[in-house]
Amino acid sequence: MSVPFGDAPAVRVSPGSPPARWSLRVPGSKSLTNRALLIAGVAAGTTRLLAPLIADDTEVMMAALQTLGARLDRVDGADGDDVTIQGLGGPPAASAAGTTVDCGMAGTVGRFLVPVLAAGSGRFAVDGHPQLRRRPLGPVLAALRAQGAEIDGESLPLSVTAHGLAGGVVDVDASVSSQFLSGLAIAAPLARAATTLRFGALVSAPYLDLTLEAMSRFGATVTRADGELQITARGYRAVDALEIEPDVSTASYFLASAAVTGTTVTLPGLDLDTTGQGDIELVAHLEAMGCAVPARAPLSLTGPERLRGVRVDMNSSSDVFMTLACVAPFADGPTTITGIGHARVKESDRVDATARNLRTLGIQVEEGPDWLRVHPGTPRAVRLPTFEDHRIAMAFSLIGTRVAIELEDPGVVAKTCPPFFSLWPRTGAVVEGVR
Repeated sequence: MSVPFGDAPAVRVSPGSPPARWSLRVPGSKSLTNRALLIAGVAAGTTRLLAPLIADDTEVMMAALQTLGARLDRVDGADGDDVTIQGLGGPPAASAAGTTVDCGMAGTVGRFLVPVLAAGSGRFAVDGHPQLRRRPLGPVLAALRAQGAEIDGESLPLSVTAHGLAGGVVDVDASVSSQFLSGLAIAAPLARAATTLRFGALVSAPYLDLTLEAMSRFGATVTRADGELQITARGYRAVDALEIEPDVSTASYFLASAAVTGTTVTLPGLDLDTTGQGDIELVAHLEAMGCAVPARAPLSLTGPERLRGVRVDMNSSSDVFMTLACVAPFADGPTTITGIGHARVKESDRVDATARNLRTLGIQVEEGPDWLRVHPGTPRAVRLPTFEDHRIAMAFSLIGTRVAIELEDPGVVAKTCPPFFSLWPRTGAVVEGVR
């Protein structure tokens, strides 16, 4: 039975009449928004972010900064709300009784904010959603303790007794998440002395590049060598206006929908040649499957008459491997995705969740610790769980452009794209709430 969308415990996504050509400006990048919010929050002066993402993860970051004493205001902008941030002008100080910070479900808040708190002074209690409590923090905590931080706990909830960070040479294990290194890098300009972060294996490397670019925009000086970041201790200064480009991870679903429906999508605000978001690698993978890119700025993509199976390494773009996995059943041969072992410790075990849902759809799947192989097949109409994971919900909406399916807990998309199911009909699919 169809029900009002806002009240629906599930949505039905089914094929409609896809337009031959269509366009959509997707909401702002979560990765860029939360990096810019946090750095602006500890910078000297007032920053205006243009067209930032307003979603659960960024709302959590904004609330945390307000708890720490920064002033944030939402104001009308050309592409939705802008946000102004009057920064603290340095690391945060806890209240006399201590300060409690909630990180919600946001890894970019928990893993970035804890190092910034350790660079401050006083006692901070840090907690988050049970889902975030399950995600590892060990490498961050080890690096902070090496700089003099007192931290009780090994994962959320934590108690941080901050006396500032000493800086110096610090070894960081970034083999599970680049967020560990990014969080420590963001905090380094707030330390008492210059910091050298040394690291070996690095996953999702483009996200570190985003961090360093954001730090540079706010006046930080970072020298990068092989396996090493040297960061001066000069704090941050505000930026008058910083534009947040559309989120490439969110854009991935709309690009992939064009791939599986043989249509052409244009995404205003995205330039294939200038974006620093690592998930843009998906475009090259879709090209290898037979898609064409008629324009690079704004980015356009056209789906082929027939998709080809591919073998790709998505170590640097694991947030969108599920997108490619949901295109794969419609290809003419198997698609093998490697380098995704670290995706097992995200909001869900994404490798397992993707394999389970594809098998429920009747698709043959093989998996290993860090790889997935998806065979061609015809998905059947079924109801699928979303595993409390926004990216599982959005990726499997792609199946609904070819066969009717139902997705449980559609509200999970609010984590990074609240209007997703309102935007999805632009692909030609039909979306309706169901019991």
